[in-house]
Amino acid sequence: MIQAFVLGAVAQSSLVLSGLLPYVLRIPDRVVGLLAGVGAGALISAVAFDLVPEANAIPELAVAGWLLVGAATFIVLDRFIDRRFGGGGEAGPLGIVLGAILDGIPESVIFGIQIATGQPITVAFLAAVIVSNVPQALAPSADLKADGWSIWRMMAMWGTVVLACGVAAAAGYFVATTLHAEDMGAVAAAIAAGGLLAMLTDSLVPFAYEKGGIGAGLATVVGFVAALAMT
Repeated sequence: MIQAFVLGAVAQSSLVLSGLLPYVLRIPDRVVGLLAGVGAGALISAVAFDLVPEANAIPELAVAGWLLVGAATFIVLDRFIDRRFGGGGEAGPLGIVLGAILDGIPESVIFGIQIATGQPITVAFLAAVIVSNVPQALAPSADLKADGWSIWRMMAMWGTVVLACGVAAAAGYFVATTLHAEDMGAVAAAIAAGGLLAMLTDSLVPFAYEKGGIGAGLATVVGFVAALAMT
């Protein structure tokens, strides 16, 4: 279980490092937008070639249902963020953070289940998770810094997400070894895929175009191709 916790946390640790980059480097908005596009492409690739195939271990109708659950979860929580922050300012970047959580926690559950059941964890998938986290964290962090967030507040937010992912990996390991819930990884993958697709449409892709301009489309394809190559 400790191994699962460490893997879940380490796989998502690039969220913290990327979230702190705006405090160390001066990154132009256009570059942030282009990187967000790269992240969007990588996440689309992850949905298509990692999460959905993982979810196909359960019947197709169940996959569709859990995809909708993931999307609905993101939409409900995103609307809560909009009401809490007035639909502007911090709300947009925090929507992307929410997407990172809905992506990272199910991914970590899958890691825990794979360790418990002896399934191999491919270097390509692990690398894709780490690399796709970079623009996914950098994009909202740059905006939150501009809104006045301190480095300590940023570190606390992303650090909490990383710890939650470690706990989720340990939970996946525990459930897989005690309840023998073989379908849990497939359900987690479908929920993550649905939440990511909703987040991409509502938050990350519009953010990439707003900041990066017309080049965001090309950057998205670059991210997709790069993630596909690693897969």
